[in-house]
Amino acid sequence: MTTTILAPSRGEERLEGTSATYRKIAWRLLPFLMLCYIAAYLDRINVGFAKLHMLNDLGLSEAVYGLGAGLFFIGYLLFEVPSNLIMMRVGARKTISRIMVLWSLISAGFAFVQTPLQFYVLRFLLGAAEAGFFPGVILYLSYWFPAQHRAKMMAVFIGAIPLAGMIGAPVSGLILERAHGMGEWAGWQWLFIIEAVPSLLLGLACLLFLHDSPSSVPWLSSDEKRQVQLDVERGAAQAGHLSREHSVLATFRNPRVWHMTLIVFCQAMCTYGVSFWLPTLVQQLNVGDAAHVGYYTAIPFTAAFVMINLVGRSSDRNRERRWHLAVPFLCACFGFLGSIFFKGSVPLAMFCLSAAAAGAYTAVVLCFAIPSLFLSGVGMATGLALINSVGGLGGFLSPSMVGWVKEATGRTDYGVLVIAGAALLGALLTLALPKKLVNR
Repeated sequence: MTTTILAPSRGEERLEGTSATYRKIAWRLLPFLMLCYIAAYLDRINVGFAKLHMLNDLGLSEAVYGLGAGLFFIGYLLFEVPSNLIMMRVGARKTISRIMVLWSLISAGFAFVQTPLQFYVLRFLLGAAEAGFFPGVILYLSYWFPAQHRAKMMAVFIGAIPLAGMIGAPVSGLILERAHGMGEWAGWQWLFIIEAVPSLLLGLACLLFLHDSPSSVPWLSSDEKRQVQLDVERGAAQAGHLSREHSVLATFRNPRVWHMTLIVFCQAMCTYGVSFWLPTLVQQLNVGDAAHVGYYTAIPFTAAFVMINLVGRSSDRNRERRWHLAVPFLCACFGFLGSIFFKGSVPLAMFCLSAAAAGAYTAVVLCFAIPSLFLSGVGMATGLALINSVGGLGGFLSPSMVGWVKEATGRTDYGVLVIAGAALLGALLTLALPKKLVNR
């Protein structure tokens, strides 16, 4: 039997936009998922703070750090698509729990690193363990929210990235300074141990708080479950009509998927250029000890948190995606350039670093809201993982390149210039997307 799904009228869409059902779902899911992502991102990037002391203690070079930071994404690339396909079989609850518990144990293991090889291996394993978490949650949200609400919901979830920086930067700085010497351990060792604990606890809590689909939750009525199912199926039918491709192999052949992968590659270069090198860039402004570096580093993340939510809401309200992605890319480009030219002034340099962080992290929202507008089913699960993993190789190139450049020249400026160029390319690639494909 074939079910015909009628397109909603404008009045129906406005009704959906004010629906108490989606507000209820958002309040039930998003705070917990944000906590999980804060813990995830903190464990992914706390190496940027540990670097301030760890490199001297272990005798590691800037190039070793940059390569190790980037190797995370090789593990990510190899295991992300399989992880998302497994999630479709076993469910989000068990998959996300497994991912979080495993990466928390690996993250804690960094406290015992002594050699470059150990550092490389653990960074690779951390990427392999965490593979599937971000695209898995994006896929999970698509089960609960129709396309016209998705950018706003993703903006709330992705807001966990700058929140991790806002909270984690000052906390990491304080741990480095205050915990140093406790139990004969260095501050950076305590940093890895302490910041792994929330991921472990939240990973176990996933088994209690998450449900695999709207149909399995006790806190939605039968009418609410039917409404969500109808709205999500309508959006999936529209996406399926645009792509007409639902298999894994067809997704790999889809040129739109590879176009988005190039855009995400540029976004990842920008985002992880900020994540892994921001503490170092702030330290170069001579703002004080590690604790003060943490306080200053929280400023760009705060700017990013504000911009992410403003742009996500505006994009959904106006049903416009291209310029809402291109403008953050341009903001990142000019922010990175300005941080070089104004590094003699702490206020101006911090303003530019804030613009760079705000633009880079805001780009993440639209980068992962757009694919769900033209992919559905297995194609969406595969496409999201492929885009995030292959595009995420920009996260390998960015820290590796900056580390190599700093080792060779003693300066980070040239590496930052390349990241600014990637942001400009991302804006141009975004504007090349067909309006009829993404502006809805």
